[in-house]
Amino acid sequence: MADTTAEQGTEPKHENNSSSSGISDQEKELAVNAFQAFSSGNYDDSLKHLDNLQELNKDDYKIAMNKAIAEFYKSSQTTTDTLKQTLAAMKNQVHAAVEEMDGLDDVENSLLYYNQAIIHYHMRQYSEAIAIGEKLYQFLEPFEKFAQAVCFLLVDLYLLTFQPEKALHLLAVLEKLAVQGNNKNGKAEAANHANKEGANQKAEYIAVMEAAKSKIHQYKVRAYIQMKSLKACKREIKSVMNTAGNSAPSLFLKSNFEYLRGNYRKAVKLLNSSNIAEHPGVMKTGECVRCMFWNNLGCIHFAMGKHNLGIFYFKKALQENDHTCAQLALNSNGQAKKLSGIPMCTLLANKRYELLYNCGIQLLHIGRPLAAFECLIEAVQVYHSNPRLWLRLAECCIAANKGNSEQETKGLPSKKGIVQSIVGQGYHRKIILASQSTQNAVYSDGQSAAIPVASMEFAAICLRNALLLLPEHQQEVKSENGSKSSSQSGSVESSSESIEACSKGQEGDKFIPAAPSSPLRKQELENLRCSILACSAYVALALGDNLMALNHAEKLLQQAKLSGSLKFLGHLYAAEALISLDRISDAIAHLNPENVTDVSLGISSNEQDQGSDKGENEPVESSGKQTPLCYPNSVNSARAMMLFNLGSAYCLRSEYEKARKCLHQAASMVHTKEIPPEAILLAVYLELQNGNTQLALQIIKRNQLLPSVKTPSPDVRKKPATFQPVQPIQPIQMPAFTTVQRK
Repeated sequence: MADTTAEQGTEPKHENNSSSSGISDQEKELAVNAFQAFSSGNYDDSLKHLDNLQELNKDDYKIAMNKAIAEFYKSSQTTTDTLKQTLAAMKNQVHAAVEEMDGLDDVENSLLYYNQAIIHYHMRQYSEAIAIGEKLYQFLEPFEKFAQAVCFLLVDLYLLTFQPEKALHLLAVLEKLAVQGNNKNGKAEAANHANKEGANQKAEYIAVMEAAKSKIHQYKVRAYIQMKSLKACKREIKSVMNTAGNSAPSLFLKSNFEYLRGNYRKAVKLLNSSNIAEHPGVMKTGECVRCMFWNNLGCIHFAMGKHNLGIFYFKKALQENDHTCAQLALNSNGQAKKLSGIPMCTLLANKRYELLYNCGIQLLHIGRPLAAFECLIEAVQVYHSNPRLWLRLAECCIAANKGNSEQETKGLPSKKGIVQSIVGQGYHRKIILASQSTQNAVYSDGQSAAIPVASMEFAAICLRNALLLLPEHQQEVKSENGSKSSSQSGSVESSSESIEACSKGQEGDKFIPAAPSSPLRKQELENLRCSILACSAYVALALGDNLMALNHAEKLLQQAKLSGSLKFLGHLYAAEALISLDRISDAIAHLNPENVTDVSLGISSNEQDQGSDKGENEPVESSGKQTPLCYPNSVNSARAMMLFNLGSAYCLRSEYEKARKCLHQAASMVHTKEIPPEAILLAVYLELQNGNTQLALQIIKRNQLLPSVKTPSPDVRKKPATFQPVQPIQPIQMPAFTTVQRK
């Protein structure tokens, strides 16, 4: 795409000189000779003709622009910096601005605009390129090759910024141009069949359109893949295979299609059958096919749940990318200018940050949060406007600071978690119970929270950034009427300017960008907001900021579309914050087991290919093994967890009988092995308060709940407890409140 658009942009530059009104035959002849020399690759001769032409007509800036283009091609397209500066100077000379382009007078400058759009494209400044392209599109003559070049440029930009609907509209226009252009040329030949030049033009036009048809089919497949429209995609895949054969691009597209359908083995087979060796190479196309090959294999194995294989392939892709960058650095000969010394098309070759993003997500799934953090912290320097990426960073910090969660993941209470040590002998033998309290722990040793290390303080900053990048509900409603998304606030670097372009022109902006992954649609946005709020509440509790934790938990519970699992966590986090704030009556309202009616994840099936779309506690949907979950996976066990915590709350109000009922009712609902050590400690505390020292010792020894002597156990186990809030009295010091944590 890059090379063809650049070439197509240069051809009309010379033709314009010959078609201008009021020029002499000598000027016309020089212009034609210059264009012919340029087309045949004779750039020195072309420059000589242009020098002669400039002496005859010094006022026409187009001659200077053509000279700059010829010089650029003479250097094998390696002087991008010089060309950029020359075009900017010419734009100032003619006092042209894209925003003011509203009449046919400005169409004369369209080639200047187009060349600038090409440079913006290669510098990843997609929003500027789209703004120019859309203005040019309004003033195009429909049967010119220039029109085709502008349309293809816009299609590429729309696909890069995840706007497939707009791309498909332009592709339909391009298909009509092909049909109408053929008819028009046929009529012209009938009217003037003696004109050989007209016949040659027709033949040339047909050849160009035939070459374009294959490209149109490939673009359509890319658009349908982005839309996940599998039926339409299947039809276009057949057209691609018919026109392009078994070339690397067509096989890569077909592999992507099979990946979307869930046929992972077939997708791998198609990738392996592509002949990468035949590809022209990165210096000619700006694409490192080997890097793409390994990256695609990594994505497929991620979807299959084979995360260790996936990270192996992503590392191979990174190695290929680094090799390509080193090769480009050698060719640039150490030039000081950033954009010079290498072909313009290779400016887009470096995919390091996209690959680091993929590596980070994969490592997070494997359970290596610190390695994932290192990858994602580098990626976030470029994709700083992606709220999903900030959440992933926070998840790395949470996972790295959870400590030893072995017994939590297995769900088996360990005696080590209850008894710390035994001292003394005989009558003086004492059992020292372990402290379960981890709240208010200091996670960082005096350093600033803003330093990017995997600490809970830094997690809080990441989550704050993620929330700020999400649009408010009021703005979402407005955006459906075509207003811009609020996610554009803040500066956007040139390397990630697809963000602006993505959120601007869409009819009814119902998504916000999340480069390098696909944009967040409305439902994905709500799921993400819920996950961020749940994480924020957890982190605030861990840092001892109970008011903020309560605020986040209440906001989470107010969300309209909240999955059952996050609703459960919202009630638990709110209750824990309220107990820490000594508002036990309010906490008891949150701990009502009837609040839990569902513990599903609430993730739609069409997100299976976007591993990064998942919420913090949600497993990747795949044909492989599922990620282990740390929260109850059934309503029964979730209600039991609520009852254990409710018992703790009653105990703090010295309502020991109610606490005992809750404890034994909860124990009857779950398997003995699922009873957490905190519940065992609570039972010990209750028996000690009751004066049953021997029973307390038996509970510790057996590491399981035993029926109390004073309470008829069969009735307690079957009869549900009634929970009536009572006026709070002075709380008694008690084992820590049970916290349910997530990965």
